[in-house]
Amino acid sequence: MEFPEKTTINHHTITIVPRYCETDQAGVVHHTVYPIWFEMGRTELLRVNGLAYSELEKAGVYFVVAELNIKYHRPALYDEKLDLTTTCAKVSSARVEHTYHLKRASTGLLLAQGKSTLACVDADGKVRRMPEFMYPAKLEAKSPPRKIRSLPQEF
Repeated sequence: MEFPEKTTINHHTITIVPRYCETDQAGVVHHTVYPIWFEMGRTELLRVNGLAYSELEKAGVYFVVAELNIKYHRPALYDEKLDLTTTCAKVSSARVEHTYHLKRASTGLLLAQGKSTLACVDADGKVRRMPEFMYPAKLEAKSPPRKIRSLPQEF
């Protein structure tokens, strides 16, 4: 697989419908399911950028979760449509940070938000440099519009 020169899409939204096996007897999604959904979000964000975890691994690039934080605001329920937006917030020499916003699709109500830090490692688990193509493409800097002074009335 050829890798893109740079990533160009920094956020992506996927739809999730909780399965029965992901809930408790009251139909509430168990808290341990959210990290799995966050991984799904990261996987699809890579995919829309022309990358796949499996191809990265073949090239000797692995990502391991170094930190994960989740704030639960409201319960997600069995069989309701949810929107998970994953954003690549920061890429550094050996880490990538993502943020997550899980909302109820019907109302836009924020159910949970999270943040993860992934370390870039080689096949032996040793920290390695982030591949250049993982850095986002820089957008051309646009100059702010110039303020035009109005001329005095006498002119």
